[in-house]
Amino acid sequence: MTGPLAGLRVLDLTSTFSGPFCTLTLADLGAEVIKVEPPGGDIARQLGACRTPGMAAVFLNMNRGKKSVVLDLKTPGDRAAFDRLVPTADVLVHNMRPGAAVRLAVAYEDIRAVHPAIVYCAIPGYRSTSRHADRPAYDDVIQGASGIARLQSVNQEQPGYVTTPLADKIAGLTASTAILAALRHRDATGEGQRVEVPMFETMVAFGLLEQLDGWTFDPPTGPPLYPRTAAPNRRPYATADGHLCVLIYTERQWRRFLTLVGQADLLDHPDYDTVGKRITNADGLYRVVAEVLRERTTAEWLVELAAIDVPCAPLAGYEEILRDEELAESGFVSMVEHPVAGRLRSIASPISMSASPLPPPDGRHAPTLGEHSDEVLVDPDGPR
Repeated sequence: MTGPLAGLRVLDLTSTFSGPFCTLTLADLGAEVIKVEPPGGDIARQLGACRTPGMAAVFLNMNRGKKSVVLDLKTPGDRAAFDRLVPTADVLVHNMRPGAAVRLAVAYEDIRAVHPAIVYCAIPGYRSTSRHADRPAYDDVIQGASGIARLQSVNQEQPGYVTTPLADKIAGLTASTAILAALRHRDATGEGQRVEVPMFETMVAFGLLEQLDGWTFDPPTGPPLYPRTAAPNRRPYATADGHLCVLIYTERQWRRFLTLVGQADLLDHPDYDTVGKRITNADGLYRVVAEVLRERTTAEWLVELAAIDVPCAPLAGYEEILRDEELAESGFVSMVEHPVAGRLRSIASPISMSASPLPPPDGRHAPTLGEHSDEVLVDPDGPR
């Protein structure tokens, strides 16, 4: 294995999205991730497009580069095998509710008794000390509870979910960061520890970073809503033949753009003559942008805006992105052969590192259910 985490072993007791996204990040960085699945497998094996039973698209994409071991932790023999595996690991990750972890005897106290130096990471829906600790929680529920779904209703009639499991992914990414910090602590002190990354609190913190706005102060100076991102005219702008995404932000960018379209005097308007005012009153300026962009084609605007160094990009859909020649030439999007699922389109990690390159995508397929049980369980201390 290559990558900065080569030699690190992770026991992955996660399922669906939040936990697997966390361990995918670790696997992409070179860690050996052993996915411990119940006899029926991770439910994600059934999610999305599928042409081979148990190898659906979501699972294939979320579990590349991992090893699969099947263990029924409720049976004595499999539990004993798991207990032999725990001391060989550096990290254990799960996304169960606290009560479920206790019932399955994989709570921190259970694992620490076998391996005191382990970094143990739980990704529950709610903090374990919360009165909601044992409520079931999935992405849609957390998007709603954390304010994200309501935030989508600022400029539309109904609240709505972001069209990707945002809460799952943000929690998983936050957990991977926390795990690396805990490993750094262990390197310095020799101590393992329990890490908890609850989805609800993670997403509240994520959203309120800028949306807290006027409620940052006591007493509040305004509503908890960041005006620039809430502006009705903040959207992909219609051009003469399509749509263009533009964000004019700095003093220089606004001056250049408004000069280009013959409205430079707007920067002297009392609503727009400082950066703070342009944020507070963003919708007025965005309305101007929306009106003028209709006058030319997307291609024409791309040339004009590039010349004055204003950030912009044409509105893209996933089919266009997946046909992008640059992404194919760089290897970021590539075709690979899966031993069971056949020819697949694979998306690489976006991370590149000069001194510890990440593992190449070839041969790092998502595992079939129990594919590595013999390899891992016969010699738990074998090469990583």
